[in-house]
Amino acid sequence: MGRPRGFEPPTSGTTNRRSNQLSYDRHSRLMAASRAGAAICTAGPDWKAESARRRFPSHQTRDIAGDMIFTADSSAARLASFPGMLRVPSPKLELFTCRNFLTSADCTALMAMIDAKSRPSTIADANGDYAFRTSETCDLDAVEPQVAALAARLAELGGINRVYAEPMQGQRYSPGQEFKPHTDYFEPHGADYAKYCSVAGQRTWTIMLYLNAVEAGGATRFKHIDKIVQPEAGKLLAWNNRLPGGHINPATLHHGMKVRKGMKYVITQWFRERAWG
Repeated sequence: MGRPRGFEPPTSGTTNRRSNQLSYDRHSRLMAASRAGAAICTAGPDWKAESARRRFPSHQTRDIAGDMIFTADSSAARLASFPGMLRVPSPKLELFTCRNFLTSADCTALMAMIDAKSRPSTIADANGDYAFRTSETCDLDAVEPQVAALAARLAELGGINRVYAEPMQGQRYSPGQEFKPHTDYFEPHGADYAKYCSVAGQRTWTIMLYLNAVEAGGATRFKHIDKIVQPEAGKLLAWNNRLPGGHINPATLHHGMKVRKGMKYVITQWFRERAWG
C-alpha cells in the first residue's frame, strides 16, 4: 500500500497520543543533498575522527543495500560515548542531553527557516481536544545544505543509517502555546497506526535540538521520571521510544510545557524500524 504524500490528520489528541508530525517528501532528496557534500553544522568534535578512536557495541546488521549499520538497540552506548553527552540517571528510559551541540550561527539559520514555512502543528489519533498541541511546524527542505548536513550528523551520532530517518522538522511555540503530555511513538491500537506504521514501522529514537533559550516556560518534562529539561540554544535531547526487545516505552511520556514569555524553537528528528523512503 502506497504512502500518502504531504498529509497529516487533523489537530487534536489525548494525553497519551503521540505527535504525527510527518511530511512525506521522498528520503532520496535528503540522500542526494548529503552526497552533494554539504558541510555545515560543525559544532563539537569531529565525530568521524572520534568514532575511529572508540570501540562501539557489536549490535550491527546490514541494510537492504548491504551497508553495515548499527541497530537502534546499540544507539544508547554510542550516544553515551559522544563527548559532552550525559545520560539521565533513570532505569525507566534511555534519555540523553548534550549542551552546545549546535553553534549559535546554526541555530539562527535554522530558526529563520522555521519562520519562513511554519504551519499549524497536527497529531495522530484525534480526541477532540483542539488545544492539545498549539505550536507551529515547519517541514524542513531536505535539499537545503544545512538541513542535509544536520540530518547526516544526527544519523552518525546515533549510528543509524539515514534511510531510517523521517524528514526533519522544526517547531515554533509562541507565548501560551504548548504540546500537552504525549508520546512520540504511535499507539499500536490507535486509529492511525496502520496508516503511519505499515511501511516504515514504529518510531525508535527521537533527537530534538533546542535552538534558543526561552525567556520563561517552554521546558520539556518527562512525567514518569519527573525530569524537566530547560531550553538552551544548541542543546540536544535524545531518547529511545522503546524498551529493550522493541516494545514501546510509556515512560517516554513528555510535555512540551507552555511558553510563558518569548518564543521557543526546536528541531526534531525521528527514526523508524524500517527504511523510510
